[in-house]
Amino acid sequence: MRKISLALVCYFLLFFTFCSQPERAPEEVRVRLATDPETLSPVSYSNAGALQIINLLFQSLLSADLATNEIKPFLAESMPTIERQDSITLFTYEIREEAEWTNGSPVTAEDVAFTLKVAKAPLLNNEGLKPQLEFIRDIRIDAANPRRFTFVCAGYAPEMELLTGDFFILPAYLFDPENLLQHIQVADLSKEHSKLENDEKLKAFAAKFNSPEYGRDPNLLQGSGGYTLENWENGKNLTLTRKKDWWGNNTSNTQHLTANPQRVSFQVIPDITTALLALKNRQLDVLEGIPAAEFDQLKQQEAFLKDYALHTPDAYEFIYAGINTRSPKFSDKLTRQAIAHLLDAKSVMKASHHNYAKLTAGLIPPSVSEYYHKELAPYSFNIEKAATLLKTAGWSREADGWYKTIHGKREQLSIEAIYRAGSSSHENAAIILQQNAAKLNIPVQVQGMEGSLLASKSKQHEFEIFYRSLSGNPFAFNFKPLLHTGYAGVGGINYTGFGTAESDSILNQISTTVTSKAEMANLLKRLQEIMHEEAAFIPMYYIKERVAIHRRFTNTKVSGLSPNYDVSAFTLKEEE
Repeated sequence: MRKISLALVCYFLLFFTFCSQPERAPEEVRVRLATDPETLSPVSYSNAGALQIINLLFQSLLSADLATNEIKPFLAESMPTIERQDSITLFTYEIREEAEWTNGSPVTAEDVAFTLKVAKAPLLNNEGLKPQLEFIRDIRIDAANPRRFTFVCAGYAPEMELLTGDFFILPAYLFDPENLLQHIQVADLSKEHSKLENDEKLKAFAAKFNSPEYGRDPNLLQGSGGYTLENWENGKNLTLTRKKDWWGNNTSNTQHLTANPQRVSFQVIPDITTALLALKNRQLDVLEGIPAAEFDQLKQQEAFLKDYALHTPDAYEFIYAGINTRSPKFSDKLTRQAIAHLLDAKSVMKASHHNYAKLTAGLIPPSVSEYYHKELAPYSFNIEKAATLLKTAGWSREADGWYKTIHGKREQLSIEAIYRAGSSSHENAAIILQQNAAKLNIPVQVQGMEGSLLASKSKQHEFEIFYRSLSGNPFAFNFKPLLHTGYAGVGGINYTGFGTAESDSILNQISTTVTSKAEMANLLKRLQEIMHEEAAFIPMYYIKERVAIHRRFTNTKVSGLSPNYDVSAFTLKEEE
């Protein structure tokens, strides 16, 4: 009776939620979002859902075409020309002649320079983007061609070609109408920041840019992409409308530049059971992250398969456990290795994804064979080995648990494991750790929480163990922001505090001085060895995504690259 009542509640909630929205346009695509974006700032977004939406509003110079999984020029006319000169490398771009902002003004090199200033300046909420672009030291704008410019970059690495073009270009006329950053040169931002931190104009700009409106206001969130933000109702839905006469429709040989659906509506449905109900009621056109058991059931339902196509691309997304190395209990790597042997990634994978995942020993996808470390074995579930490691680390097993004197204080080994509420795979991982640790008499407290709270606790280092997911790609492997000790301070995204002198050196080389794929392979494999030894950032498995897309659309570009399809390319099938 309880299940029936809950189902009815879900149905009526869905019914009223969808009925309260504008009438559905013929070419509207409805997509589920698991969480409401905290912000749509192109510089400081914090989750994959936000990134998917921003990709429809703003553009970068280069991006991936999900139809071919190749990097192609988007705002740029072509791939950059590259010229190496001693210790620097020059990447020269030209913006497409047709590219324009929402108000009809052209996208120029000055907009690129402005974006670099926003990405590199102190005082701004740019912590995620700044380290990715620190190798760009200056920009030279062609005096004779306002669309042509050259990035001056420190050192050289093959992946710099992508990184110089893989960030959203901002409209200076909208984001800085008072020209508060005009007096600052990009080259100045590659030097000591102390003087700039007292710059009154920069402080005034930071006060505006860091405000919530720069991540929510439809009048500001207008890029060169094919859509504008029509409506954003917190916790319910977010709708984008196709621009009239978008410039991307007027280019030739650019099939990858698309804005086909008249409207894209993102439905915020945190609970996957409710989302599945909406899918089965034909109220969603796209649903990804379908639990494995339900996905297998859908594969057997003929009526459902008549309307929906099911896809299982190999995703570049992995689940990992992070251990806070700053905690005295977990500062010893032997203790962390012991916990790694209790994670039991194989059981987590089976419980959450059945056969739709693959174990990994490193953060490189196993499918990228040239860089994945095949000789490393993933941590296996091993109670005896965990106990031996704990004893070697100085822990003593007593009747009610494990104890160790740390800095003169007697500590019991206990664990708090946190994860984003609503993620069944993360919840399964935490519960399996709890069950395994109980066999060694180690208490584990499990807690799911809102994504924003999890992000805050991670940034403030207020955690012991967390479970998170990360999405990547097969093109670039610059992990410096995630793993370098320079980003391990409060607010940085090296949440676990991982890092050694050698790993920092490797990360610096990867981001600036690598000259060949062979050298890159050696560095990445050594980095994976160090990570495995340190057991602070522990990759568990890569997933095979499970996606349902309504058959009334074609040209869906299903891919392993997140978000695993290109909604801007969806084309309504002609009636047969």
